[in-house]
Amino acid sequence: MSLRVAVLGAGHFGRFHALKASRPGPANPLRLVALHDADPARAAAVAAECGVPALPAAEAIAAAEAVIVAAPTRFHAALGRQVLEARRHLFMEKPIAATLAEAESLAALAAARGRVLQVGHIERFSAAFQAVVAAQEGGRAVHWEAVRVAPFRPRSLDVSVVLDLMIHDIDLVLKLAGGPPETVEAVGARVMSDHADFAVARLGFRGGRAATITASRVSLAMERRLRVLGGEGEMTVDFLNRSLAQLRRGGAEAVATMPGYGIDRAGWTDHDSLEAEQAGFAAACAGAAPEVGAAEGIAALRVALAVEAAIG
Repeated sequence: MSLRVAVLGAGHFGRFHALKASRPGPANPLRLVALHDADPARAAAVAAECGVPALPAAEAIAAAEAVIVAAPTRFHAALGRQVLEARRHLFMEKPIAATLAEAESLAALAAARGRVLQVGHIERFSAAFQAVVAAQEGGRAVHWEAVRVAPFRPRSLDVSVVLDLMIHDIDLVLKLAGGPPETVEAVGARVMSDHADFAVARLGFRGGRAATITASRVSLAMERRLRVLGGEGEMTVDFLNRSLAQLRRGGAEAVATMPGYGIDRAGWTDHDSLEAEQAGFAAACAGAAPEVGAAEGIAALRVALAVEAAIG
């Protein structure tokens, strides 16, 4: 039986959520029943695409068993509280909230109501990240270098590039590192908005491990890379070209200057990360542990806010 869901927020990503949930299938057991947006015209247009009614927020929540909130970040706390007070399961797009106090309040309310709170860090569900985890070296690394940059597009400008883009790689690095950083340093600047449009952060972890994360929404071209350095060698991942190369002892392609070492190459077949994420939410509502719960959402937000504070 499919899980009845409503979507609050029909902007760029909210529309994707709604369209995906309106077409349930074996891989996605959600069924969209209602949609809400603060802009009535936008709500009506997306609802018509999905074949569901556009309703006021309270009515949309009442019609569903679970709710996806994809509104701008500043509305996350109020809408999330409204959903949880109605005892509906909650999927909150990243970041979990605008402040730590708001995020912790939502987590506490979800626990008190016995409801699921999953946070939309979609990269956890990507075939690319699963390939990184499968390569194992990510968990034994001493340094991570992540780059996520793109040309300017006039959307999501209500938050900085840290909460817009960098928080994805913050979450992935925290997952690979197995815990929070001990130190956070960062630089960044405003270019096209009232918030930082590019940022470079350095996170220091226990045992001397570190990560450098670069994010920009004002770059010349799109780029998404991860470089992992560890005691056994190096792993480089190009997410756009779907390629992974690992230099390690005993690798398949011999390296003339490094006797005993070689390069293993791999790729992956992309799957629908949003579909996988929504299916994960449905499984969590049925009793499974969410892949990215409130604690993980709060951990990523805490580091992202520390990065913003370091930028000043």
